Amino acid sequence: MIAIVVVAALALLALVTQAGVFALQRLHPAQGRMIEVEGATLHVLDLGPRDAKGPPIVMIHGASSNLEAMRQPLGDKLAATHRVILIDRPGHGWSTRARLQDSTPDIQGRMIDEVLEKLGVGPVILVVHSWAGALGARMALDYPGRVAGLVMLAPVAYPWPGGVGWYNTLVTTPLIGKLLAYTVTLPLGLLLTEPGARNVFLPQAMPENYVGSTATRLLLRPREFLANAYDLVTLKQAVIAQAPRYGEIKLPVVVISGDVDKTVSTGIHSRPFAKAVRDAKLIVLPGTGHMIQNAAPDLVISEIEAMSASIAHRAAAAAN
Repeated sequence: MIAIVVVAALALLALVTQAGVFALQRLHPAQGRMIEVEGATLHVLDLGPRDAKGPPIVMIHGASSNLEAMRQPLGDKLAATHRVILIDRPGHGWSTRARLQDSTPDIQGRMIDEVLEKLGVGPVILVVHSWAGALGARMALDYPGRVAGLVMLAPVAYPWPGGVGWYNTLVTTPLIGKLLAYTVTLPLGLLLTEPGARNVFLPQAMPENYVGSTATRLLLRPREFLANAYDLVTLKQAVIAQAPRYGEIKLPVVVISGDVDKTVSTGIHSRPFAKAVRDAKLIVLPGTGHMIQNAAPDLVISEIEAMSASIAHRAAAAAN
């Protein structure tokens, strides 16, 4: 009898999940174009004038989010005078990937490089947040001809003590993980997404209607929740492997972090990275948490503008 009740409850939750996925996707449709690369289809939003001075600006979001997390505080403003390309990372937002295991910065960096090649852009300024800090560093190492400059916001760059949350480990467990993702995650997540997002902003206040306006709840779709979990549980080993190479990065780098970031420690990640990379500029904002792009958008834009102008000047000097 108990088994029948459990099966019936799981079947009901699965139906609720599918209905929720349908509703979320209707509420938050794709805003850009879909581009096929090896192993993925990436959602790309291309803004601003194509003939703008300076290199295009490519923005990559972190974990548990999508391109809207970078577009709203930064991308829309920069697009007034720059070409800005925002990309949903493989498996996130409206991007898909063929294999959940394609979760590491080197694999996702290869996919993003392929997208930029298809768009015919490069060199670019790469602006990355949080999880994507590791991806930006990896792309600077693997594709120095593609990346002209790197702006890192509260980046992950090194291994850290502890894990990434028991739920991420559980959902990547064979069989049981998919069962949970396709039954429990969405209904439960609808209750937890807003308080969880609010915690990431601390000590700053989360912008009003942030979860709704940034389509954050798309994360609760089973395929994206699973992809996000794989990204997180494989990240530590990925940065262990790539961190010894950071001294090879020779392009302009700016790192901006908050001194009270409880999500990604500035002491573990930003400070050592800035020391490892020659001439990297480190800005640590007092009393600031993890969401740098929301807490200090004008500063971030100013640093991007300065980097763009410097790169354009050097390119013009080299051409003469």
